[in-house]
Amino acid sequence: MDLHTMFLTMAGEKGPSGFEEPVAKTAQRLLEPYVDETWFDRLGSLVGVRRCGKKGAKKILLDAHLDEIGLMVTGIEEGFLRFTEIGGVDQRMLPDREVTVLCDPPLMGVIACLPPHVQSAKDSDKAMEMEDLYIDVGLSQEEAERRIPIGTPVTYRCGCFFMGDGRVCGKSMDDRACFVSLVLCAKLLKDKDLDCDVYFIGSSREEVNGAGAECAAFAIAPDACVAVDVTHGDSPDAPKEKTYQLGGGPVIGLGPNCVRTLSRALEESARRQNIPYQQEVMTGHTGTNAWGVQVRREGIATAVLSLPLRYMHTPVEVLDTEDLKRLAQVLSGFVGQIGKEGAV
Repeated sequence: MDLHTMFLTMAGEKGPSGFEEPVAKTAQRLLEPYVDETWFDRLGSLVGVRRCGKKGAKKILLDAHLDEIGLMVTGIEEGFLRFTEIGGVDQRMLPDREVTVLCDPPLMGVIACLPPHVQSAKDSDKAMEMEDLYIDVGLSQEEAERRIPIGTPVTYRCGCFFMGDGRVCGKSMDDRACFVSLVLCAKLLKDKDLDCDVYFIGSSREEVNGAGAECAAFAIAPDACVAVDVTHGDSPDAPKEKTYQLGGGPVIGLGPNCVRTLSRALEESARRQNIPYQQEVMTGHTGTNAWGVQVRREGIATAVLSLPLRYMHTPVEVLDTEDLKRLAQVLSGFVGQIGKEGAV
């Protein structure tokens, strides 16, 4: 499957935190050709392993989460749905947004908004609070109650499309684009002789509590983990000191959540392959699965490798496909040296 098709396939699936099953099954189909075995754990995370066949081999965990932010139905009033958030939803993105209500069968809807003609001057100058918004699914109260149970998840109704100069735009690029990079990494490693067993995780629940990666890491007990996630990409209105250039290469984390030997090994992999990379100083919580994974069992050495992404947690997240390809190359080069250079 080519990169274009992988993006369209992954971004098109619906899978907010706690409801990842459809996207996890799609992710399994993408990963299966390049690993020895795949399975789902109790929290719905996808696990795939490429075994090296060597006694006493180190175990390396590569993680990218599959869940996306979303909404959940909390009530029905006159056929309109009340809702709350799943994960870090920006309420400014919500009015007039098209959504998919994940009942059986799914329903299309729109988040209601007042036309400017009937807004007061006070209303037009502020973002609406989430508790003041409704989803219009075009049903009566009776029919809505029959078809849409309380607790039904909701996602943005959009997929992805390619833009100029190798850019991709869509929902849930955070973090499904990074799972695509794990698939590319697995493909690069498929016929290579390795000195470690590599576990690829498409984890659940990252946007709410990171439980998917934490539980998977506890069960696998790896010697090291690289959390592959997105970081903030550059844009004209964004602070330069907090963003990273699209097209400038993957971003290697530096800080207390990133074991220095692993960060250096990732840097060396990039230099060895003449791949441009960027560095992000992370002085505390990295906002990634590495934060929870590092304290599983007696402690797991962690690193963070990031993909620059514009407009995070919106339905129009934008990335550069060259960054994604380079990230996969850096990661495969890093894995190929485990057991040879002593990074783990």
